[in-house]
Amino acid sequence: MRQDTRLSRLLHVLLHMAQTDAPMTSQHIAEMLGSNAVVVRRIMAGLREGGYVEAERGHGGGWRIIRRTEEITVLDVYRSLGSPDLFAFGFSNPQPSCLVEQSVNATIAESTETATAAILEKFATLRLSQIEAEVQERMSKRTRGRAADLG
Repeated sequence: MRQDTRLSRLLHVLLHMAQTDAPMTSQHIAEMLGSNAVVVRRIMAGLREGGYVEAERGHGGGWRIIRRTEEITVLDVYRSLGSPDLFAFGFSNPQPSCLVEQSVNATIAESTETATAAILEKFATLRLSQIEAEVQERMSKRTRGRAADLG
């Protein structure tokens, strides 16, 4: 089963965008993600509609983040993707006459609804600035590690 990696990839792109004032072309983003520019434009459109990025047309144009990372949550980015399903579980028959299947469906539905609510609640508390701080911490550790290797 193929996993939906759009959320992690979009967070990745936004954090790179936050590190520069220069716009990033759809083609550049596509190369970074191993995708294509058409897919990038489609995914970025949701962020544009949410007011998180803007697109500049023409030579020297591209995508630019327009909100501070403190103002963007993982939930915002998730919603910009159209709130895709977090779980791939489904029902072979959503309206079964079999009482066993009805019970199985109810149990799975309740469990996935509870888990989804918990994940979305967590997403609402996670800001891009927190991930950005973790990136800086990892970079600092890597730099210290290289310095120790040289010493």
